[in-house]
Parts: sequence; C-alpha cells; structure tokens
Amino acid sequence: MNTTVTKFILERDQAVLVVVDVQERLVPVMDQDRYAEVLRNITFVLKSARLLGVPVVGTEQYPRGIGHMVPDLADACRDKVIEKLTFGCCGEPSFIEHMNSLGRRQAIVVGMEAHVCVFQTVLGLLREGFDVHLVRDGIMSRGEIDYLNALESARSAGAVVTTSETAVFQLVKVSSDPQFKEISALVKARSAKG
Repeated sequence: MNTTVTKFILERDQAVLVVVDVQERLVPVMDQDRYAEVLRNITFVLKSARLLGVPVVGTEQYPRGIGHMVPDLADACRDKVIEKLTFGCCGEPSFIEHMNSLGRRQAIVVGMEAHVCVFQTVLGLLREGFDVHLVRDGIMSRGEIDYLNALESARSAGAVVTTSETAVFQLVKVSSDPQFKEISALVKARSAKG
C-alpha cells in the first residue's frame, strides 16, 4: 500500500469529527454572509457524521467569556463538549484523553477561528499522531489573510486540506451505502439554502 496516499483516505471506523469553538460571542465579529455559509457546511458535516456513526467532539474556548456553542450546532454535539482555556484543543488534557479513548486515528476538523484555535488544534492532533483533514469550507477567521495562512500552514504541517463534500463522500464510499440517499438529501438541502 502507498503510505503517502493513506493519510488522504478517510475511513468511517477511524474518523472523529472535531467542532472547534463555534461560539455565540464570536459570531457577531465574523463576516455574516461567510458565517452563514460556513455554518451550513459544518451542519452538513455534522448531520452526515451522525448518520454514518462517526463520533463528534465539540469544544468551547472559555465559555464564561465567549459564550457557549451556537444553538444550531449544540444539539448535534451533545455527546461530548469539552471546555478549554488553551487555544489548541490538545492543550486540554481531557480533550486528548477523550480522543485517544475513541480508538480512532483520523480527525476531521471544522470551526473557528481558523488561524488560532483551529490551527493550533490541527498541529496538536498531528503531533499526537492523528491524520488530520481540515475542512476548508467549514472553517473561518475574521480576516481573509488569517484564514488563508491557516490553510497554507496546516497543509505544510501535514494536514489534508479538504472540503465538506469531499470528506463526507469519502466516508460514504459507495452509492449502495444505506445512508447514501439521506446524505444526498442533505447535499440538496444545503445547496437550496446556498
């Protein structure tokens, strides 16, 4: 097997979706049109992960100051939301303990802000030996230059930069999958709103 290609291939039984710090008090400082698009993409990946049995881990950066996860995502992340003070999720011991307890070695990462908490989380997960898939249409920063730099730096560090549909359809693999029709309906619903 070509091990260079292996990190690019997502497997349903190895993947975990990590939703980083999509919090109430961060939203108003974001470009609202861009935020609406990113929220649609994160929601699509979240709903798909639920259908496909992929565990979801959410995080909140200092919720007393920044607020909790936005209500649109909170229910889908209900199984595990970890509070943290460190920017990178892996700096919070309970986060990496939980990730390791799942026995999976691939992380699909979405959230904000791309150049701070998301980027530091990507680096931490790579350092911990995870294959990281950073969903470029599921992350954002206040500034475009910061967003672009996060993508470039994450790719240079060894993350796979992907899109929401690429990641989800890698998990589905075949049109005969029992969840394919439901995933296709999610794609159509997201496109109709976009």
